[in-house]
Amino acid sequence: MAKEKGRKLIAQNKKARHDYHILDSFEAGLVLTGTEVKSLRQGRASLVDGFVQLDAREAWLYNVHVPEYTQGTWTNHSARRKRKLLLHRAEIERLESKVQETGHTIVPLALYFKDGRAKIEIALAKGKKEYDKRQTLREKQDRREADRAMAAARRKQRGQS
Repeated sequence: MAKEKGRKLIAQNKKARHDYHILDSFEAGLVLTGTEVKSLRQGRASLVDGFVQLDAREAWLYNVHVPEYTQGTWTNHSARRKRKLLLHRAEIERLESKVQETGHTIVPLALYFKDGRAKIEIALAKGKKEYDKRQTLREKQDRREADRAMAAARRKQRGQS
């Protein structure tokens, strides 16, 4: 069997970038059961309600939905169980000190396979206020309009020459 290379995205939490200011991101391994890995290989997972909690110098991932493996038997996993994250001690200590500040949380951004191993990208984040969300949306729309105008000008210029 050939070893997998590269990164294969399984799930992404786009809403996290809308709801939070991303301050720092980390890559963590996951402790999974066999049926969870098989379900992830089918590309099925949801990070929408997920969050990370730190307790007793360990990081745990909560509310990430990995559906049951369809060909699984009585050994199947529960879909929303808590899963242990594999991080270096220094990273956990750094996250612990930052999370104790008000308004900081740890959210999952992406779930993927990297060289055949399941990994999750988590981020230290601070919640955005409603006006921040509107401002970000406005900037995104302005950028899109400017890109469209530049593309139209380029098309017009190519048509004249």
